[in-house]
Amino acid sequence: MKQTNKTNRRLVLSERPKGVPTESTLTLQTEDVPSPQAGEMLLRTEFLSLDPYMRGRMSDAPSYAPPVNIGEVMVGGTVAQVEISKLDGFKKGDWVLSANGWQDYALSNGEGVTSLGRDPEHPSWALGVTGMPGFTAWAGLTKIGKPIAGETLVVAAATGPVGATVGQIGKILGCKVIGIAGGGEKCEYAVKTLGLDVCLDHRSSDFSKELVDATPEGIDVYFESVGGKVFDAVLPQLNTGARVPVCGLVSQYNATSLPEGPDRLGYLMGQILRKRITMRGFIIFEDFGSLYPEFAEEMSRWLKAGKIHYREEIIDGLEQAPAAFIGMLNGKNFGKCVIRVGPSK
Repeated sequence: MKQTNKTNRRLVLSERPKGVPTESTLTLQTEDVPSPQAGEMLLRTEFLSLDPYMRGRMSDAPSYAPPVNIGEVMVGGTVAQVEISKLDGFKKGDWVLSANGWQDYALSNGEGVTSLGRDPEHPSWALGVTGMPGFTAWAGLTKIGKPIAGETLVVAAATGPVGATVGQIGKILGCKVIGIAGGGEKCEYAVKTLGLDVCLDHRSSDFSKELVDATPEGIDVYFESVGGKVFDAVLPQLNTGARVPVCGLVSQYNATSLPEGPDRLGYLMGQILRKRITMRGFIIFEDFGSLYPEFAEEMSRWLKAGKIHYREEIIDGLEQAPAAFIGMLNGKNFGKCVIRVGPSK
């Protein structure tokens, strides 16, 4: 079913998943396209971003943001075009970065909407390298990780939209960069295209030893987005004064209980104390939102100079979003996962 100008397709949360979301977690509904009132505009979704944080919004456990209610449209960042505007400052045909969620159309009063102009060269990039993931990489690394030239930086999920940007910024700043990814193809891309020094496959049976061999001088900065066995291998290698920005823990998002094995909390706290490690979680726009213009200017320069490479996996069709989301949580995507909802440019 393709996007039309008469019907609004909506993917709504139909149940709170226990563990991995399934095809029944979201339900496709249709309704008439809404009409904007004075002070509103009608936005038509072109691209929908799929991001790991959405798994948390499906649950009703306490978090930094409220959960999606049963029967509500699933939240999500979008790139859209203005179809009808009754709002000053926006005209039909304008491209915008918005939060339409998993649907074709949404009404907006302009709050939280960013103009992308009339003819952006890469509109979907606003959901990736020039948007929230890129900003997360830049701010987390430069403001929390604070890498110094010559230091060793390790980054998890090194070919994802955040990790790939972290690794490349690390190289720009003069670090030795060790990436961690799932599979030989991704590791080869991390080294040959992204320019990382080494990339290790976390699926390897010798992963922990390979990490030790790759970091003979220890790890000064570890950019965390995965957790689990990857962090278990990293922790003993952290140097005195190491910094650990934490933007996600994707290995735990589908967990229904604590992991099996010994309680390692005491060991973790001991390492933090003895090695004076700085470990800080952050929510990008809540903690660093005022720095977005600085990020946008610097990232734009790097992209124009060819210093940053970016990879998207664009999947056609809103109805494909649930399966793509499940695959992304299982590490099946390669690069930033985006759903093409509309006809695009």
